[in-house]
Amino acid sequence: MMTNESKKLKLAIIGLGYVGLPLALEFAKKRSVVGFDIEEKRIKELKIGIDKNLETTKEELQDSKKLIFTSNEEDLKSANCYIITVPTPIDEFKNPDLKPLLEASENIGKIVKKGDLIIYESTVYPGCIEEQCVPILENFSELKFNLDFFCGYSPERMNPGDKEHTVTSIKKITSGSTPKIANIVDDLYNEIVIVGTHKAPSIKVAEAAKVIENTQRDLNIALINELSMLFNKMNIDTEAVLDAAGSKWNFLPFKPGLVGGHCIGVDPYYLTYKAKIIGYQPKLILAGRELNDNMGNYVASQFLATMKKKNIQILGAKILIMGLTFKENCADIRNSGVKNVVEELKKHNCELDLYDPWADHEDIKKTYGILPKLKLNQNTYDGIIIAVGHDKFKSMGIKTILDFCKKKHVIYDLKYLFPSDKVDLRL
Repeated sequence: MMTNESKKLKLAIIGLGYVGLPLALEFAKKRSVVGFDIEEKRIKELKIGIDKNLETTKEELQDSKKLIFTSNEEDLKSANCYIITVPTPIDEFKNPDLKPLLEASENIGKIVKKGDLIIYESTVYPGCIEEQCVPILENFSELKFNLDFFCGYSPERMNPGDKEHTVTSIKKITSGSTPKIANIVDDLYNEIVIVGTHKAPSIKVAEAAKVIENTQRDLNIALINELSMLFNKMNIDTEAVLDAAGSKWNFLPFKPGLVGGHCIGVDPYYLTYKAKIIGYQPKLILAGRELNDNMGNYVASQFLATMKKKNIQILGAKILIMGLTFKENCADIRNSGVKNVVEELKKHNCELDLYDPWADHEDIKKTYGILPKLKLNQNTYDGIIIAVGHDKFKSMGIKTILDFCKKKHVIYDLKYLFPSDKVDLRL
């Protein structure tokens, strides 16, 4: 491959989730793209214009004439550039679960040809692509890395639910396994990213840059969460403190809350995993993770303590959880911090109703074992926890939410949607 040959690349996007689908749609505006996903149900839905993640519209899907959706691996053989966007979660022990990434590498290794390029977008620890993925590609293809095939890494920076910061408007980190390949990868992404790219000097640098982005954010949120606990004990309104401190130009505008999702709640563990392998015991990163992981238990304990103060019986109490996704205005409930709140309340034998107009109902039932509410009734609940800051909740107004409550009740507003004097608790 030559640097000026990026236009000759025939693309296949592997994995059509929150990252892969928007990427495929953008590239399909410029060139033919094969969009591949192992879930046949997902492919069938996309073909008729349904995106259960609500990140794209039916019109966008059906108007994309250069994008072919498939779950047939044979359809990938026409490509010479494979962009892998599969998830990289953690397991029950909070160690990296590389199974989807390694399986994707194996599948591509079986069909990769001389001169082909494999670009990874999945978040990993520094060194993972060359140490874990490349040997698999070599083994199954019987080709040599950087002689017969090449790799690139351009970590995803998607922000689910954000209609302003999209694929084309977020600066992209790019890298390649050789200088020439780095230029090709950079040229390719500059085709769709209107704000430009940052070409990293190596794949490892790009991997490290991605994994620290969310680690930094996780630590900042952990600090604010700890401060909110402190201010709660001092009967000081945390939002008022943050507003006051935010009047200084260089104060960072973080807010307390439940921390989850497939990025902030996961990426730091990839970095600490690698740190331990090389003999370094991380302290600050893990301390922040531990604090944020325990926020669900803290929220539940605060909520139950306030119910006791109001002489509301906890056993059998009717509780409504508003919001189940990991962040506002998106449909993704994976690794949501709300789950810990729900599990803790279940231990106290509360009767729970779940409500989220964004999330897929089947996903909710599968995750929580509870069928979500479609409609809320007045004078029903002993307590309500507003766990996610969906715009739809704010537009409902506090009066409507109060109408769902019994006369004696507790409302916990985790996201500062309403003034402090209108609710019983805020973080």
